Amino acid sequence: MCRMSDELPAYAERVLEVAERIPPGRVMTYGDVAEWLGEGGPRQVGRVMALYGAAVPWWRVVRADGVPLPGSERRALEHYRTEGTPLRETPSGEPRLAMRRARWDGRDEGAGGEEAHT
Repeated sequence: MCRMSDELPAYAERVLEVAERIPPGRVMTYGDVAEWLGEGGPRQVGRVMALYGAAVPWWRVVRADGVPLPGSERRALEHYRTEGTPLRETPSGEPRLAMRRARWDGRDEGAGGEEAHT
């Protein structure tokens, strides 16, 4: 992992490690990351991503409603399209993540269903 500083808080380092594990074309919500770690919550994960997330694929850690990160929508959508992340359009034509198809449960996809963190 690309560490931003030797003084990165331990929780932040764990959150960023999870973000790095998310495969291209897949996403986890802030709550998914907290649940996977077994500590913190969506707000804590969001805070870590806001402060330190630039060092990892930040666009793969998302809001549960599939709305791209406010202020970074264009950059996030470029990444989603490049990686083939499932998207859908709202009735008004705005792009959103197709969460049912894009969401990653933390399992290694080639490991026959074995939990990645066990």
